[in-house]
Amino acid sequence: MKVEKTVDYGNVKKKKVPTVYVIQEIPGTREGRPKINIMGAAEYGIFKFLLPELSQIIFSPGPLIFKLREGLKNYTLEDYLLLTGDPAIIGVACSIVSDITNGKYNLLKWDKQERKYYPITINLHEKGTPDAIN
Repeated sequence: MKVEKTVDYGNVKKKKVPTVYVIQEIPGTREGRPKINIMGAAEYGIFKFLLPELSQIIFSPGPLIFKLREGLKNYTLEDYLLLTGDPAIIGVACSIVSDITNGKYNLLKWDKQERKYYPITINLHEKGTPDAIN
């Protein structure tokens, strides 16, 4: 009896769906009434929430940094950061992703006028001149 195995190469090279890393749950989420609607960011990938809404960096940032590193360890250049929550935590999350990707990553910026998210690519090692900034 001969068993044949076939490989569907379409599945082998299937593109990974990007992840939108939401740094902190939106305030009000636990009560079922989030203060802001982030569903527009879902067009960029599948949400992954990293920290609960009440997380803060106070005296000992070590455990929180460990949790962020663990949550961001699979970040790729196709993924996005959605910058929500405590500004100090946002800074740490960007630092961790920058460390993983050698200074290049994507984030989603909310445009109040257009009422939608726009992707922004950050490259900390980009060469340019101060005159190019407008």
